Amino acid sequence: MRRAAFLLVLAAALLLAGCEDFDPYATAPLAAPAGAKEAGPRVAICYNAIWTSQAKVTALAQEQCAAERVAKPVVTDWHVQTCPLLLPARANFVCTPKA
Repeated sequence: MRRAAFLLVLAAALLLAGCEDFDPYATAPLAAPAGAKEAGPRVAICYNAIWTSQAKVTALAQEQCAAERVAKPVVTDWHVQTCPLLLPARANFVCTPKA
């Protein structure tokens, strides 16, 4: 019985280790507050704050912005309606013009 449990845990760990579904990805951003005037469009990234660095999240957001713009963080929200349970954080950025 112990051996079967060990093999089951090992198989699950190997399956999770090879899974790329835990990589952060672009998603729909949170809408700007009513009446707010922002310097550009918003972009958002779903990620897991435990194993994804802020630098990687910012780099992915920068990829979503146009070349002449810079991704500036605005707010992070935690709604699983937008991002999946294993990537619950949604970092929202505004693509502002480069100075």
